[in-house]
Amino acid sequence: MPKKTSKRIQAATKVADLTKSYGLSEAVAVLAKFPKAKFDETVEVQAHLGVDPKKSDQMVRGIVNLPAGSGKKVRVVAFTENPQSALEAGADHAGLEDLIKKVNEGWTDFDVAVATPNAMKSLRNVARVLGPRGLMPNPKSGTVTEDVVGAVKNIKLGGRVEFKMDKTGNVSIVVGKRSFTEAALLQNVQAALDVLFKSKPADVKAKFLTSLSLSSSQSPAVKLSSSLYASL
Repeated sequence: MPKKTSKRIQAATKVADLTKSYGLSEAVAVLAKFPKAKFDETVEVQAHLGVDPKKSDQMVRGIVNLPAGSGKKVRVVAFTENPQSALEAGADHAGLEDLIKKVNEGWTDFDVAVATPNAMKSLRNVARVLGPRGLMPNPKSGTVTEDVVGAVKNIKLGGRVEFKMDKTGNVSIVVGKRSFTEAALLQNVQAALDVLFKSKPADVKAKFLTSLSLSSSQSPAVKLSSSLYASL
C-alpha cells in the first residue's frame, strides 16, 4: 500500500516543485511559503557528504557563528576557577568542584559546557557522564579555553552552533527559526555553507558534497542547486 502523503506535504507541493533544485535565495523564499506548524520550527541545512565515515581523518565537524543568531535559548555551564566572571558573561551556572559533584549525582541540565584547560583535569572524573551526552568540553569546538568569558558570550549571544557528521555521512546544521525574516535566514544559511565547504578533509579525493537541502522541522526538503557546490 502506498504511503499516505500528509496534508502539510500536499500543501507544500502546491507552493513549489519539490523535484527541482533551487538557488540559495530561491530556496529560502520557497521555505517561507510553506504552511507553518503551531510552533516556531527550527530551520536546518542538510548535506550528504562523499567521505568515508569509518576513517577518522575524514571526520567532518565544525562551528558556525550565525550572524542573525540561532533563535534558540542555550543553557551554558562554565567549569572554571573564576565562576563570577563567567556568570557575569551570561553563563547559567558556573563553578568547579561543586558543579562536578552535581554532575556526578546525575545533573546535566544544560546544553553546552565550557571549561578552562586547568578545569579539564577535574572534569575527567565526569567524562563518563558528559561524554555520551555530547556535553564534554572539547578544544576542537572551542569550549576548552582560557577565555571562558568570551566563549560564554559567543555561545549565548553570537548564534554559535556546532555540527558533526553522523555515521552515514550526513550533516545537519541549524540555521535559525521559521519566524526569522528571509534576509536573516539567507545570511545564516550562507554562513553555514561557508564553514561547511571549508571543512572538506584534505585526504578526500571524491566529490565532497553529493546533496544539499534546506528544511524546517515539519516541512519537506527544498533541494539546493548543485552549482553551489559543484567544485567541491
